[in-house]
Amino acid sequence: MDTQGIGRRIAYWRERRRMTQADFGALMGQSRRWVQSLEAGARQSDPRLSVIERAARVLQVRMEVLLDDTPRVQCIDGVELDAIRTALQRHDVLTGTADDDGAEPLPVAALDRRLHHARAAFQAGHFASLGTLVPSLLVDTNRAAARHEDEDRLAAFRLLSLTLELTEGAAIKYGDTDLALVSGHRAVAAAERSEDPVIMASAARHLADAMTMHGQADAAAAFAIAAAARLESDLRRRGADGLSVLGMLYLKAAMAKATAAASDDTRAAPAARAVTPLLDQADEHANELGVDGNAVWTAFGPTNARLYRVAAHVSLSQGADAVAVAEDIPNPSREALPKERRAHLLTDLARGLTQAGRREEAVDTLLDAEREAKEEVLCRPRTRELVEDLRLLGAGSAEGRLRALAARCGLPG
Repeated sequence: MDTQGIGRRIAYWRERRRMTQADFGALMGQSRRWVQSLEAGARQSDPRLSVIERAARVLQVRMEVLLDDTPRVQCIDGVELDAIRTALQRHDVLTGTADDDGAEPLPVAALDRRLHHARAAFQAGHFASLGTLVPSLLVDTNRAAARHEDEDRLAAFRLLSLTLELTEGAAIKYGDTDLALVSGHRAVAAAERSEDPVIMASAARHLADAMTMHGQADAAAAFAIAAAARLESDLRRRGADGLSVLGMLYLKAAMAKATAAASDDTRAAPAARAVTPLLDQADEHANELGVDGNAVWTAFGPTNARLYRVAAHVSLSQGADAVAVAEDIPNPSREALPKERRAHLLTDLARGLTQAGRREEAVDTLLDAEREAKEEVLCRPRTRELVEDLRLLGAGSAEGRLRALAARCGLPG
């Protein structure tokens, strides 16, 4: 038995659960020195399975996770999503009031650096790290908004809203639409308290996304369009930040309409007709901006607008059209996007290729996406569903590569 490997995995999960060695030792009924020896692989040449079994219970992971030395991508798990949900349900965070902690609120600049680190991790496709970063950010930005005064208070509300947006984004990646919707509503409320139209528009586009994913696509489109109409004049005075969030509102409205168009009720046809005009409106703002940028973490610009056009075609089951748009995106423009956006484009393209009957290319495109951002492919339920669909449909000469990918996704053989 690889005792050093087991020790490293125990140390990894202990740190990920934010436990000190002393706390883990107490829960194991042992000393901190015992934990140090265990994690170093020096406890004994063949540690008892009962020890590993108890460690798995304490760390809330399956015992096989500690025993298996196969390198795996680590995804946010249920324990970490529960930690985020618990932070959202704290009395102080729910009510926006100060907690009982006597510590001074952190300076706005320090919170801004922490939020920048977390959002950069998201755009790099490192979603698992958010399981530990987000709960403390929620508590600390809320405390700052409750205790700071004047301009610092407004700035803290901006950071709180952006943290809640990040929470919504992580929840969407992992298919928890209830958590995404709650976070999106809270982000909009905090944004209004910030008195900043850019933050209001940013929160609105995230809530529209959450509403769409939660089965409220028509309402999401209406909300995004109303927010754009209400805030446009203020946003136009804010330069790249304003134009970027304004354009994103139209992109989210277009995606909501594309989702609504996939339904089978009488509203489907009008929803489908609304998609292209909304995408065209976003293109106008992207062209007005003139460059691909990342203002307010939007990655907005002409290239990202094309990415959304690909996604809309996929949602409308227009796979060949999606492929045509994707193939027309210049490689340098695509490579300049954040990794999360590049991987997202490739997974949408893979879905479009599947719809067009080009399943071998779809598998290879998913492998390209995995190289860009592993978690986007191996952890995201939406992408794992596509891998399962390809297994059912068959992938010709790509079957072997598909089986290997499915195994990395943790799908049953």
